[in-house]
Amino acid sequence: MSEKIKLKPSDFVHLHNHTHYSLLDGLTKIPELVDYIKQQGMEAVSVTDHGTMSGLVELYKCCNDAGIKPLLGLEAYVASRKMTDKDPAHDKQRFHITLIAMNNQGFKNLCRIMTNAETQGKYYRPRTDHEELKKYNEGIICLSGCMASEIAHAIRNDDEKRAIKLITWYKEIFGDRFYLEMQDHGHPKSSTHSAEQKKINDWLLSHADSVGVPLVVTCDAHYLKHTDQDAHEVLLCIGTASNLSDPNRMTLKNFDLHVIPATEIIEHWQDTCPEAVQNTKKIADRCNVDLQLGRILIPKFPVPGQKSEKSYLDTLVFQGLVYRYGKYSFTNSKKLSVSDCRTILTQLDKTRDPNHQILPRIDYELSVVNKMGYNGYFLIVQDFINWGKENRIVYGPGRGSAAGSLLSYALRITELDPLKYDLLFERFLNPDRISMPDIDTDIQDTRRDEVIEYCSQKYGAGRVANIATFGKMMAKNAVRDVARVLEVPYADADRLAKMVPDPIMGHHVHLADAIKNVPDLKNEYETNPVSKKVIDFASRLEGTIRNHGVHACGVIIAPDDLVNFLPLEVSAKGPIVAQFPMGVVEELGLLKMDFLGLSNLSVINNALRMIRKVYHNDIELAKLPLDDMKTFQLLQNAETTGVFQLESSGMKRYLKDLQASTFEDIIAMVALYRPGPMQFIDSFIRRKHGKEKVTYLHPGLENSLKSTYGIMIYQEQFMKISKEWCGFTGGQADTLRKAVGKKQIDLMKKVKPEFIKGAIKVGGASKEIAETFWSQLLDFANYCFNKSHAACYALIAYWTAYLKAHYPDAFMAALMTADMRWTDRLAIEIAECKRMGLKVLGPDINQSYGDFAIVGGENTIRFGLSGIKNMGKALVEDIVIAERDKNGPFKSVCDFAKRIDSAKFNKKSWESAIKTGAFDRFASRSDLLFNLESIQAYGAKTQKDLNSRQTDLFGAMGEAGAIPEVQLQPAPTQYPEKEQLLWERDLMGFYLSAHPLDKFDTYFTEQTHTFNYLTTDHNNSSIVVGGIITSVRNILTKSNTKMAFVQIENKSGEAEIIVFPSTFETCGAKLVIDNVIKVTGTITTSDKNGNLTSEVKIIAETVEIISDQVLEKYQPTGKTLPVPTKKTKKSPNHFYNKPFSSSKTPYKKSNKPSKSTSTKNPPGSPIAPPKDPRKERVYVLIENIDDTKTLTAIRRLADIYIGSQDIILVFKDGKTKRPLKMSFKVDANDSFLSRLRSLVGEDSVKLK
Repeated sequence: MSEKIKLKPSDFVHLHNHTHYSLLDGLTKIPELVDYIKQQGMEAVSVTDHGTMSGLVELYKCCNDAGIKPLLGLEAYVASRKMTDKDPAHDKQRFHITLIAMNNQGFKNLCRIMTNAETQGKYYRPRTDHEELKKYNEGIICLSGCMASEIAHAIRNDDEKRAIKLITWYKEIFGDRFYLEMQDHGHPKSSTHSAEQKKINDWLLSHADSVGVPLVVTCDAHYLKHTDQDAHEVLLCIGTASNLSDPNRMTLKNFDLHVIPATEIIEHWQDTCPEAVQNTKKIADRCNVDLQLGRILIPKFPVPGQKSEKSYLDTLVFQGLVYRYGKYSFTNSKKLSVSDCRTILTQLDKTRDPNHQILPRIDYELSVVNKMGYNGYFLIVQDFINWGKENRIVYGPGRGSAAGSLLSYALRITELDPLKYDLLFERFLNPDRISMPDIDTDIQDTRRDEVIEYCSQKYGAGRVANIATFGKMMAKNAVRDVARVLEVPYADADRLAKMVPDPIMGHHVHLADAIKNVPDLKNEYETNPVSKKVIDFASRLEGTIRNHGVHACGVIIAPDDLVNFLPLEVSAKGPIVAQFPMGVVEELGLLKMDFLGLSNLSVINNALRMIRKVYHNDIELAKLPLDDMKTFQLLQNAETTGVFQLESSGMKRYLKDLQASTFEDIIAMVALYRPGPMQFIDSFIRRKHGKEKVTYLHPGLENSLKSTYGIMIYQEQFMKISKEWCGFTGGQADTLRKAVGKKQIDLMKKVKPEFIKGAIKVGGASKEIAETFWSQLLDFANYCFNKSHAACYALIAYWTAYLKAHYPDAFMAALMTADMRWTDRLAIEIAECKRMGLKVLGPDINQSYGDFAIVGGENTIRFGLSGIKNMGKALVEDIVIAERDKNGPFKSVCDFAKRIDSAKFNKKSWESAIKTGAFDRFASRSDLLFNLESIQAYGAKTQKDLNSRQTDLFGAMGEAGAIPEVQLQPAPTQYPEKEQLLWERDLMGFYLSAHPLDKFDTYFTEQTHTFNYLTTDHNNSSIVVGGIITSVRNILTKSNTKMAFVQIENKSGEAEIIVFPSTFETCGAKLVIDNVIKVTGTITTSDKNGNLTSEVKIIAETVEIISDQVLEKYQPTGKTLPVPTKKTKKSPNHFYNKPFSSSKTPYKKSNKPSKSTSTKNPPGSPIAPPKDPRKERVYVLIENIDDTKTLTAIRRLADIYIGSQDIILVFKDGKTKRPLKMSFKVDANDSFLSRLRSLVGEDSVKLK
């Protein structure tokens, strides 16, 4: 008798696992799976997700990091017939099969099987078939599958003949790579023993020898641990839109489908079939896939003639430089050889600044690009950009760091001169590290698809694809989804979800942290069993993939068919996408391009089109002068509504103060107007106008900082400082940028000594100065901006400002066309037109086009018909405008009815057109609506007669045979103007022909503030506003008191008013839709937790109805209200801000350390920057925890002084003190602290 085999955990490998990439069916996260496998003593693991390979690269990386062998698999769907058969009577049934890549060829074939299943076999699910499996079986190990497999299906139906036939077929195809798959939940010792799976297992055990196929055992795991089973059931309910209590819902609760520990598997199968366990390890040993991450896979560019990619790139680049700098036309530059171009550029360099030489810079850039092997990359990018420009597609001037490349400028990839604006090549491409260049391309959003199609045709449709994204259930949505499944009342679910903090700077707050740090949520979790259950399930589901999408801009261009590198799928919206996310695509080395559709570029393109058509001026954006006085006048006046990046109210205020006079000023404002650096804007403006001294920490910094008046704004500036002051190479400077900007501690420790040493040796700084600069450089890294990116966006801003200044009608018409469906934006833009003296006329069936259009020289814009509800673009342009262009204007409303297909221009379209005034030229709106049925009947009858040829084809019947037009009858009741204005608002989103508040103009001008003050800059300011109520939402608070959210509108925009219970008691009855009201209140930008947001609202204190009687009695004063009081801002202290002033006195370098003349403030050293008030906290000592009156008073006080500082209540309990951080934040100004101390005592409040 042979010795009994003693199995150990490493003898077993889980071959059948589903992760959360099996959408709403798998719960396991891959990192958790790999960690668990290692903890359990297993040495390999496979992932076989349902119909997707999306998680395999993540598995590959996680396993390699953990020292676990990755097995890359797929549970494929097999069609019952051919995968191309899609007959609902026969092809709804599909089977499962388990496939695992044995080698690289096997992985390629898995990609092929998966891709073809998506693109050819998709019918509810992506399906393959026997023919495909036979064709692409090489390198693949096949397991017979779970209970839903073909073979298992035959066994369950006692069809032994078919089962053996199928086994024989798979064995013939896969040979010794085919295994019969038993599953553990069919073993009698399994905690959730399945009789049906046992039947399959027993049959396989009894027939394995006779059919000559080895056995394996798997677990078909859908979640990690047994304790996750209930959470997985909730996940299934989310996926199937069912409730957990539904007895007929899909469930897997009867099976133990977790990643069972190897010891349990061995205990079950040690005596039953030990070889089934051992075979799992043998399979793992047979599998060796190398994904070769980190390669560079750039397509070969089809160069003309016998040229190499390098020689062709050199030719294009030098011709481009002569075009850019040598005043040659684009056509003539193309006739020059590289040698000719070099001669011309050599002469040009003799006249240029030594620091801005063309030839040394381009030779350096070309050498780096060639060394890295990126010649083809630049040829590809310049090709699709120049093709687009030749076809009048508007591109952005560049995006991100690519603008730092002179090579890109020469190729017309970018439109900014990097020499002129001190943009650094190393910020784009660091010669010290190999990484794929990344040129992001902004394209007008209406023509982005054309560029992708061009690339598909040039490189092959199979080589170009979009990239997948994976939407995940984050905390708030997980709470809502779970609450629905558990049938928690909507109001309770909504209340609970709103307790979960919103993302902070794009980072989601995990539920596990929220229930510890958010008092309201913590209390709810600890006191409400239902809420606890919801949160516990939601915590487990948090981060689980919920859906696949398409990346907004990512596109892959591959050197070969993409299926040779990765699997593809058909997205829900139609495009073919890579099944891997963006990061994985880049790791595989594939060329990823960002084609970002930008609506502002469509605005520019539309404006240029109208300018060409109406004013006969063909503007070339790249040749616009960047010192145009009319454009800068517009910027200085802050007339920037609609101007890219410069139209917010805060930006407008700064533009007025700045009085920008150079393009550099615009670049700086784009970079400064963001959270963080905004604190430096006031100082920047004062320095520009000589109101604040320009100082530097050290004279060696002046050259890098003088263009921004001594204030460091850009990453390129400290890169330049490291080169000039510390002697760094360009590559070292970029490494420094990356280390500091991304807080890479190890790299920063390595770079710091070199930086300090260089500053002392090369820059002549003292060690103290060098150390000071370094420490403050770390703070700067929190907000520093890429100048190349800021410059590109500043140029788009300049383009839009130029068009608005010179062609206001065309620009505003293009802008309103782009915002046609955003009615709140349209209202603002129409108000801007009025300010500019442009007249916006209502829609007219004979003069309007689909888009907004202009009447040249008349300062007039005509409303576009497509902007009316129920009047889609296709209906307007393909039918109405097409007929008008072909056969002339419509002579009457009946003529229109006769000529336009009544089936397509239906009753809703008629009513919308009439109510918005499109037919006003023919009759009043009231009369037209009253006669509409007769008009439609006339049109239908006329069209029917024409179609049935009842009239004489040659017109012999003449007028006698014509159906007489409808004689319009006067409507018995004429609709009042107010109701007609409401029609306009409902169907166009705003009032156009007039405004119901027109008669309130004087009152509101004198007695209220405009909505322009509703900005984050005015947080906590008192304000008075007026308008007409457009919506009211009343709610009940926890204390069962009423409050309301009120939307009001006036001619300057919209605002949301929050009416808390104390105010609601006195004014609730006034909050009625269409009432005109005046509200006194406080501006707030805080959310319910006290966190500052970009949303601006008003907390009402009083509400007054402004009736016609009030208006009649009002006597104009000629005065307006003072500007809302702003919070006092402290002037920031900059690290460069000390006493070395800008001077023309020559400076001599010295290696000697500076001598201090004062221990308090030595010359050349900076004053320590002031504390950031946002980091100060308010601590309040509470002697009596039961003093609810005081606690309530504190909360009410905090509601008045909403800000950004934390408030900590310290509860005293005997000798111990227990701090509790509040969920709301306050503005701890003197007034707040004084009132707080009056509540709790002078010594009970600390600010630190």
